[in-house]
This record gives sequence, C-alpha cells and structure tokens, in this order.
Amino acid sequence: MQLPVINPNIPFQSQYQPVVSSLIAYLKAGLKDNLHSVYVYGSVARKTASPGRSNIDVIVVTHRHFENQKTTIFNTLRWRFKKDYPFITDVSIETALVDEVASLDSLFSWGFLLRHCSVCVYGPNLAECFGHYEPSWEIAKFWNMDVADWVSYYRDKIAKSNTPDEQIKAQQTIAKKLLRASYSLVMYRDKQWIDDPVTCGAQFLHYHPERQTDIERLGILLKMQRVIPKRSVIGLLDDYGQWLVKQYQKTEFRIG
Repeated sequence: MQLPVINPNIPFQSQYQPVVSSLIAYLKAGLKDNLHSVYVYGSVARKTASPGRSNIDVIVVTHRHFENQKTTIFNTLRWRFKKDYPFITDVSIETALVDEVASLDSLFSWGFLLRHCSVCVYGPNLAECFGHYEPSWEIAKFWNMDVADWVSYYRDKIAKSNTPDEQIKAQQTIAKKLLRASYSLVMYRDKQWIDDPVTCGAQFLHYHPERQTDIERLGILLKMQRVIPKRSVIGLLDDYGQWLVKQYQKTEFRIG
C-alpha cells in the first residue's frame, strides 16, 4: 500500500498564505542564488494549522553551505514573523544541501519527509527524485529510534522549567512526539501513515488497548493550556515513555 502525499493544489488556509509568501520572499532576498528550494511541512502543509497554537515548519535547501549567514538570517526571520504574524507560535527551520537530499543515503530521511510530509513552495521539487513509499519498519525506526533521547530531554526540561509557558510548551511537545511514536510502533502492521497526534493515539490503541490510560493522559497534555503538576508529567514519562522505548528496542531486535 502506497502512502498518501499532500495535494499541492489545495491552497493553504487563507490566514497562512501571506505567511508562506513572505517566507519565500525573505529567503530569496537573504540567500539569493544559493537558494535551491523551500518546503513547508507539518500542520501548515496539511492545511490544519490552528492560529495561536501552530508553528510553521520549513525546510530550506541550498546549493552551498552558509554557516556565516545562517544565525543572522534565521533569527531576523523569526523576529519579523513574531511581529508581523503573532498567531504563528514559532518558525522551525531545517536546512540541507541539494547533494545531501538527492541521495540514496537520504531515502528514509529527506526523501520520505519531502515526498509524503511536505509541500514544495519554491524551486525545483526534490520530492520528485523519490518514488512512493509504503508503510514500513524502516520509516518508523528512522524517525523514532531516538525516542529515549526525547524522553530524557523533555523530562529534564519540564523538571527545570521556571515559567508556566515554558512547561506548557514542553509538555505539549513531548506529548505530540510520544503519540506519533506510539503509532509508528505499529505502522508496519497497520499499513497507514497518520500524522495527527490524537488520531495516532487512537489507532495505536487498536493494537495496545492496555495503554488506554496513558494515551488519554498524553491527549490531556497535548491539549491542556495550563500547567499539569510536574510530578504527574514526569511520572508519565518515566512509565509510558520508558515502556515505549523498550518496545522499539524489542521490535528492532525482531525485525532488524
């Protein structure tokens, strides 16, 4: 079964089209002939973004490295977007070189991300270098085998958070990651690709109904706009997060 692609002919949500247009104009001006192509992924690409809750995820592909300019260009971009588009919570930017993307070594990384999770908004579409993908353990493994690092990082971040906003952002981020990683664990059996974290959790429960309480708690963390007691969040990460880590290790041992 081939995984679906995002239809590039469906327009972005009206509130986000000016954001994408400004993004392209700014990157063209800042990178000039070094810019190869620009891609949007995440909720903006899927046309499901929620003002005040969603960020914009961007991939910038260049011909050459630009380390000396990168910090200035991207920090200025974030500052301008925060001022001009306050409903955008953040601008998340990934960069790559053309030669890195159009490579067999990038089959399950850039290839999958561009082909099935992104929309090309400027330049030659490198997604066309890759064929359609099928649900597989290789995809799930590539994107989630570092789940142990996520759990450790966000556990520490939540424990040390000093402000409500800092903790809320961290607890929402790790909830989203764990819900998606939960579904990816069974994706090769379920034969689908699901990106919405709530739907990921619901589909995962078809295979692991015994984890319903954990999935419900992750859903609360994801949607809650207030602080959850740190002890409760850390307890969930120590229990369910570590269970998920072990399941990935077991599945990797079985499948390879």
